[in-house]
Amino acid sequence: MTSSKWLTVIASASVLAVGVAACGSDDDSGSTSSGGSDLSGTIRIDGSSTVAPLSEAVAEQFQADNPGVKVTVGTSGTGGGFEKFCAGETSISDASRAIEPDEVEACKKDDISFEEVRVATDALTVVVNPENPVNCLTVDQLGDIWGPDSKISNWDQVPGLKEDFNEDLQLFGPGTDSGTFDYFTEEINGEEGVSRKDYNNVGEDDNATVTGVKGAPGGMGYFGFSFYQENEGSLKALEVDGGKGCVAPSSETAQNDTYVPLSRPLFIYPSGEALKKAEVKAFVDYYLDNVNGIAESVGYIPLTDEQLQESKDATAKLG
Repeated sequence: MTSSKWLTVIASASVLAVGVAACGSDDDSGSTSSGGSDLSGTIRIDGSSTVAPLSEAVAEQFQADNPGVKVTVGTSGTGGGFEKFCAGETSISDASRAIEPDEVEACKKDDISFEEVRVATDALTVVVNPENPVNCLTVDQLGDIWGPDSKISNWDQVPGLKEDFNEDLQLFGPGTDSGTFDYFTEEINGEEGVSRKDYNNVGEDDNATVTGVKGAPGGMGYFGFSFYQENEGSLKALEVDGGKGCVAPSSETAQNDTYVPLSRPLFIYPSGEALKKAEVKAFVDYYLDNVNGIAESVGYIPLTDEQLQESKDATAKLG
């Protein structure tokens, strides 16, 4: 996470901590959910780089209330995270897509039980250099650019483009272990994992996409909405036409389902075995009790009341 985001996280954590303290012994307070300061142990989380900043923010606040608990958050990508999770190496897996059938089978093989717990909503954002005059692309145009057979190397080769922009196209995107890559390719190219290969593969380093697009007049990349918000002064987010006109990514358009097809749910997957440990159960409860306030403060789109209750019910079922 960049230093600017950490400052935001720390500030928001302080504000929320004050609010929690003011609640006293209220049953809905984060302090009650944390189980008090007598907890100890280590909680290992890994997976999506998109979800990681949210989990890091929750972990920062939780550890402030529970100094005996150490929470680590890795970023192996959604696929890499599930590999570790299904091998029993982690307590919780961060994911920017739902677990896939082969991953479910891998977990079953090692007797890893789990539940899918939605923690936020994301508006996957396509960004370009601010010098680019293009403001909106259709899903078909994005597919023409990113499709597996695409030979487009200049913006003036994009079919149906209204703007005149004779600039070399330079593409930046996540690696194949990324849930963002999986989601984008399925929604834009029609099949998960299918993409042109001659792009700048940044792996799980979304900040490398920011740097690349900022430095290339014809640059384009995609990542989670929070990364765009952190860099909106130096990048431009494209509107996307999913068939009903151009729509910009935002909290409102993601929640009201008008930003299609790139709004998506974000998840954590706690294991049943891990939830038997008091510190893990306390952390997951704390996560859901506080996630909406923390999510909004660090650039994510909060859950609706119905979505949040579904997540709490899923955790209770597993626990």
